[in-house]
Amino acid sequence: WVGFMQQQSTADLWNKGFHFGDWLSYMQDNDLAGRSAITDKYLIAQCFYAHSTQLLVNAARVLGKQEDLTTYTTLLNKIKNAFAKEYLTASGRLVSGTQTAYVLALQFDMLPESLRQQAADRLVENIQSYGNHLSTGFLGTPYLCEVLSRFGKTSVAYDLLLQESFPSWLYPVKMGATTIWERWNGIRPDGSFEPASMNSFNHYAYGAIGDWLYRRMVGLDNEEGAVGYKKMRIKPHVGRNITHASVVYDTRYGTVKTGWKLDEGNIIVDAEIPPNTTATVYLPGATAESVEESGKKLAAGKEVQVLGQENGFLKLSVGSGKYRFQSPYKKAEGEKTIHP
Repeated sequence: WVGFMQQQSTADLWNKGFHFGDWLSYMQDNDLAGRSAITDKYLIAQCFYAHSTQLLVNAARVLGKQEDLTTYTTLLNKIKNAFAKEYLTASGRLVSGTQTAYVLALQFDMLPESLRQQAADRLVENIQSYGNHLSTGFLGTPYLCEVLSRFGKTSVAYDLLLQESFPSWLYPVKMGATTIWERWNGIRPDGSFEPASMNSFNHYAYGAIGDWLYRRMVGLDNEEGAVGYKKMRIKPHVGRNITHASVVYDTRYGTVKTGWKLDEGNIIVDAEIPPNTTATVYLPGATAESVEESGKKLAAGKEVQVLGQENGFLKLSVGSGKYRFQSPYKKAEGEKTIHP
């Protein structure tokens, strides 16, 4: 596949052939500023050219194939350099100023590191200019909230998640949906339908938000560089009116269960870690002195190693077993807690 893309490329740019682009993205009828205009399909193609090549780099590294590692690392650098030359202005803006353009460029590390944070800021500006609505389609939506969280914008991801008006994840729910729709507006606000020729009510693409729900909201993920949940990370992100979240996940080592809830000024984080695995647990707003595990101070509880503070989280290391961590928690200023 990467070889095919190379054949289709000129000067390391995949800029020819048919592409669906960001299918079913949203664009306002009166979008005079072009903020949600259709994302350049070749910009999208270049991002996925890089992504596919990155996967080969990763595989070559794991398999110890040094020649392939060198070959595809060199190609990846050429692809990203060609992207910057073609699609990045001197001031650091993308020639397509859409949400999807910035999401894909950030997700696949297409921008120089020095420009990534300002690109994330521009993504947020675009979202907020539409009243905290998304405009992404099939290709941008799966990475939207993940990119926001990666660059410290989880509160904006929550704004999108809980948006109820079109286009949003909850708009179909408000219209009676019990499945994921193909379109953001399969049923229009007036109760009429989009054309039946392309209006599936069982179409999973936008359900990709589920990945963000368990990796970011609940906080269960592999440690960086780890696979298969041999070494896992539990890092809950609390936001908006959500008071609890949990996940149960079957790994090759056994079932992982974790979740958090807010309870009378405290956050409680439960974790069940299967045998022969370890977890790094991040507790928001906590200190070693403020945390209890199963009703006891850390020093008096099960073996828990305190790793220190990191960006507002207390970082702990634990082995297999069942844990219940509790510590005082104060919601960020301006956030409301509405119990369901």
